[in-house]
Amino acid sequence: MTEQKRFRARAVKVVAIAVGCVLVLGGAGAGWLYWHFDHNIRSVDIDSALGDDRPAKPVAVASPTESASASASPSVEPVEPVERGVLNILVLGSDSRTGKANKALGGGDSGGARSDTAMVVHLDAGRTEATVVSIPRDTLVERPSCPTESGGTTSVAYNVMFNSAYAVGGPVCAVKTVEHLTGVRMDHYLEIDFAGFAKLVDALGGVNVTTTEDIDDDRSRLHLEAGHHHLDGKDALAFARTRYGVGGGSDLGRIKLQQQLVKSLMGQVSDSGLLTDPARLYNVADAATGSLTADTGLDSLSELTGLARSLGDLPADSVKTVMMPVVRAPSDVNRVVADEPEAGKLWESLR
Repeated sequence: MTEQKRFRARAVKVVAIAVGCVLVLGGAGAGWLYWHFDHNIRSVDIDSALGDDRPAKPVAVASPTESASASASPSVEPVEPVERGVLNILVLGSDSRTGKANKALGGGDSGGARSDTAMVVHLDAGRTEATVVSIPRDTLVERPSCPTESGGTTSVAYNVMFNSAYAVGGPVCAVKTVEHLTGVRMDHYLEIDFAGFAKLVDALGGVNVTTTEDIDDDRSRLHLEAGHHHLDGKDALAFARTRYGVGGGSDLGRIKLQQQLVKSLMGQVSDSGLLTDPARLYNVADAATGSLTADTGLDSLSELTGLARSLGDLPADSVKTVMMPVVRAPSDVNRVVADEPEAGKLWESLR
């Protein structure tokens, strides 16, 4: 198996491992822990906000209801039935500009937030194949009119950066902009924020990375000499966000660092004996659930566990990751636009 395929397999199973940690704790008879982790997850009602003005939703078939665990406490809720049809999930990493914890990690001083990382995770009906499509945040798009929490709507905007959708309308506008760009219905939404990611890395005891060149990026607050490093949560986050210190300031250079970081974290989870250390396991589960915002179809442990279990038999060599085809924007050499018709063909394959 190639190194790239190994990364793809690990990336798809991140959520499954985090949820698995929670189930072990719940299975020990701690119903309160289940309640606590379940209530850690923040929820957003995408479906109610967007209504019916969306791409068509493929017909989904539910699998038989599963129990959370054969040894689970009676106080632990059962696993929800899993949608076995085609699923498309928008996964965002939020570049938050609010809250003391996020500001301390490089969130900046301005209000609002942006989607720093965006991926569409496509699962086929039988869970035998998966495709992860990255959307560069610097892509220029048409941002549709989006509903606001105050009951109003935003104006349609043309030739604006993709990540501005989250800034002006939060998760709802991010989903609507992705659906407008792709013509693909987003069945679910997951988001992880700055502070939550840093807390998760610290709960795991930090992470090891290797740099082949010096990184000196004031914007992400990362300064590393070439070589091997053990990073805490704050520096790991900066490592994932840095773009001006490597690769000429492009998203491609940052994506490579993010891939290295995920591989290292996944290897550490597998080798650290996490499941035999209840204190660390609690901290990891608390950080994993506390960093999440999900739509109303994935905002509980039982629903997340159902999704994770449906991925259990996904072959590692059947997971692929691609970037939406883009070309340099004619109006701005520092921006990109979807490369048609290739981008359209990619999105058509995910419907």
